[in-house]
Amino acid sequence: MMSDEKIRVLLVDDEPLALRGLKLRLEKFPEVEIIGQSTNGREAVKDIKALSPDLVFLDIQMPGLDGFGVVRALIGAPAPLFIFVTAYDKYAIEAFEANALDYIVKPVEEERLSDALHRAREAIKNKVAASRESKLIEMLASLSDDDRDRIKELISDPAWTEKQRYSERLSFKDGSKVVVLMADEIEWIDAAGDYMCIHAGGKTHIIRETMKALQARLDPARFQRIHRSAIVNISKVKELHPHSNGEYFIILENGAELKLSRSYKEVVARFL
Repeated sequence: MMSDEKIRVLLVDDEPLALRGLKLRLEKFPEVEIIGQSTNGREAVKDIKALSPDLVFLDIQMPGLDGFGVVRALIGAPAPLFIFVTAYDKYAIEAFEANALDYIVKPVEEERLSDALHRAREAIKNKVAASRESKLIEMLASLSDDDRDRIKELISDPAWTEKQRYSERLSFKDGSKVVVLMADEIEWIDAAGDYMCIHAGGKTHIIRETMKALQARLDPARFQRIHRSAIVNISKVKELHPHSNGEYFIILENGAELKLSRSYKEVVARFL
């Protein structure tokens, strides 16, 4: 997908208010083109085949043909990316952990929606949508009705929805080229005016993105803000030295020295 192309989106939900609310939120994103709305599962299957959307926001709980049934019905057809939407909080859908693009809990928050759209852009740009969703469809096709019902059961795993948000691969423009980095390669990130400097493998990549947006893409279990203008990969930290004024100096494996501000002193526990 070129940078000026829009993400063609289909919305699927049997609740008119939920459908309208999602539509209003998505209309705030200029990169999104809503090409249709489906009010039940059977209508969704028909619309997906006819419209070939890039991305489908798919409600799970629907009478008749539910969200899982919609995906299963697309066997043999070109598959879009799916973002599952549900009213139930804090549960994991085990069978989709490796295959679904994302998972959003109602009511849909704008920041959460922004994160999901970012993941969709990355997936489309990297052309992983087809392989991801073909695996999803193959998996669903192999399930029995009992298996499908079991998947829908609430599972106490509040970490799942957070884990799904974060990117393992980050791609961005660096001058005239596009650089793709594995998240684990990143050593630290610091701000330079309106730009972010990503330090990885002895190289510095300069991108135009906000600290807040970049932090939202990185797993906080591995990346921590240590200063208002710095994020560090915890696994790259070699030493931690306290300073008399309540700050700390962090020494990375590559010898780089960073300052941990007093405002972020609670992060120290992450290194112990």
